Amino acid sequence: MIVAIDGPAGAGKSTVARTVARRLGVAYLDTGAMYRAITWLARERAVAPSDAAALAALARDFPIEIEPTDDGDRVRVDGRDVTREIRMPEVAADVSEVSAHPGVRDEVVAAQRALLAEGSWVSDGRDVGSVVCPHADVKVFLTATLEERARRRRADLARRGVEVDEATILEDVRRRDHLDSTRATSPLRVAEGAIVIDSSDLEADDVADLVVQLVRDLGDGSV
Repeated sequence: MIVAIDGPAGAGKSTVARTVARRLGVAYLDTGAMYRAITWLARERAVAPSDAAALAALARDFPIEIEPTDDGDRVRVDGRDVTREIRMPEVAADVSEVSAHPGVRDEVVAAQRALLAEGSWVSDGRDVGSVVCPHADVKVFLTATLEERARRRRADLARRGVEVDEATILEDVRRRDHLDSTRATSPLRVAEGAIVIDSSDLEADDVADLVVQLVRDLGDGSV
């Protein structure tokens, strides 16, 4: 059983996906964390977000380790725990450009497919249902208004102790929408057969209820 949850930045994909995975008792994979980890590594090694060849080499030579824990996934790259660092605004500012390079996506998608090939999973990202796992049992495209997504992003950063003004967050989300939806390789789009859920006026638990029900509607809900 594979549940794929795609959508734009700030739509609440990760929160919903974690909740659904916990309720179903299956593994969770945050595909975006893998691209963020490569982006963090590139910044550490002074590799420009535009340097496609060097970024693809980083993605090839430094596999991303994701370890599920009771407190959420721990993300490691090059032997370092970067769980907190990959959520910082400077990483978010570059990740759409980094992840747009075909060589980077080839390496990361191959790693994601290898993980999802065994067992049952809930996974979220930009192209899980459209590219990584087009034959997922349940495909959801989770969205919300630009303003609501910016508000959620700002609130998430504040919980991490990072204060960013509203206008900056709004512009960053708008910019990432454009980059993600217009890139040549695996652009953000609604996958064939995906159910679109607008979460603008919904709490994460309410969205999780809807997704879990989609799984149950497949049959007996077993995974």
